[in-house]
Amino acid sequence: MRIVVIGTGYVGLVTGTCLAESGNEVTCVDKDARKIAVLESGRLPIYEPGLLELVQRNRKEDRLHFSTTMSNALEKARIVFICVGTPQGDDGSADLGSVWAVADEIADYLNRGSSRTTPLLIVLKSTVPVGTNRRLQERLSQRTQNRFDVASNPEFLKEGSAVEDFMKPDRVVVGVRTRYAEQTLRDLYAPFLRTERPFLVMTPESAEMTKYVANAMLATKISFINEMANLCERMGADINDVRRGIGHDVRIGFQFLFPGPGWGGSCFPKDVQALIAMARANGMSARIVESVLAVNEAQKRVLGNKIRAFYGDSLKGKTLAVWGLSFKPRTDDIREAPSLVLIEDMLREGVALRVHDPEAMNNVRAIYGDRLIYCDRPYGALEGSDGLVIVTEWQEFRNPDFELMRRLMRQPVIFDGRNLYDPMAVREYGFTYFGIGRIVPEGPASRSSPD
Repeated sequence: MRIVVIGTGYVGLVTGTCLAESGNEVTCVDKDARKIAVLESGRLPIYEPGLLELVQRNRKEDRLHFSTTMSNALEKARIVFICVGTPQGDDGSADLGSVWAVADEIADYLNRGSSRTTPLLIVLKSTVPVGTNRRLQERLSQRTQNRFDVASNPEFLKEGSAVEDFMKPDRVVVGVRTRYAEQTLRDLYAPFLRTERPFLVMTPESAEMTKYVANAMLATKISFINEMANLCERMGADINDVRRGIGHDVRIGFQFLFPGPGWGGSCFPKDVQALIAMARANGMSARIVESVLAVNEAQKRVLGNKIRAFYGDSLKGKTLAVWGLSFKPRTDDIREAPSLVLIEDMLREGVALRVHDPEAMNNVRAIYGDRLIYCDRPYGALEGSDGLVIVTEWQEFRNPDFELMRRLMRQPVIFDGRNLYDPMAVREYGFTYFGIGRIVPEGPASRSSPD
């Protein structure tokens, strides 16, 4: 099929590239000429494992194209995906300005073009409030008499594994009103559902709601385990034991039950806020979801609170190493990242920060400039530091050389925001250790040398 994808952000670029990989001819359109120039040069404006190789291969095989002009791309296209951003407005609701701008441009194209033998299928993949699909259909109907259809197809991509998620989805959700839209999307996604994963057909309103409810549910699990971790610290229990004790219950499971410094990224914060706003607009209070958000905002300050409690009045003038800046591993995305809250807290306290992240350093540098010391290697960040704070669980942080770490650090203290290490084992190397909801041994105990 000939497909146009509007928007080359995270969702649009992954969607367009993966659809090209399955044999479709895809043109990705973006009004940002600089972004298109980067893509045409064989580079990516984002970091996502495995994506660059797919982009380069499909460009070489002439299935994937990039353009700043929508009308040219729409010629002979059967499907157009709208993948533009829907940022959070001042009231928490989604800002749909970019969606409506794209809709109006599609209407202008339809009015200029000749009558189509088959409808242009316009698919909303952007995360939009419930009812947006219907509003889009009405807006287009008022502006053009040419044939079109509108469907919803929410994305469930996880940053860091988006290519795998698209190629091997848990399910594909579509919201349609016509048999034509259903069959067209069923044919499009057939190559990705060969392992009997479900193709779920529902109304557009249900499809739109599914995206918000899914993210709110996952955010709830994280906030819940974080709150329980904080309670474990007060009660002398270990959240890792508790997590295993409940996770083996098949009704609960282990996914998203890892305590940490709070969730961030481009989806959970925005979608949770939008769901709260939708509830208020319909005369009700989403009390559980509101609490999920409040718990998360407080959790982002847990590491800072532990640091202040340990150093007390001597915190000013200390130097801390920070491992991990992105909101999760395998991405360079720092939107709503817990690391940013920690950085702001520590800079206000007069702390010098030596930071390292495998991918997100340039994005952090764009915000903080020379207020931070940027280190290319994790061990380099430790040199002369009075403590280490682990904020993101990158794989390379999981099995470090603790003896080397202790030699590099001025004060052997670890604030483990992701519970990567065994408190007893770390203590044996002479470190003072703080985790999230863990039973922590009192004080450091030097590792004994063999006789």
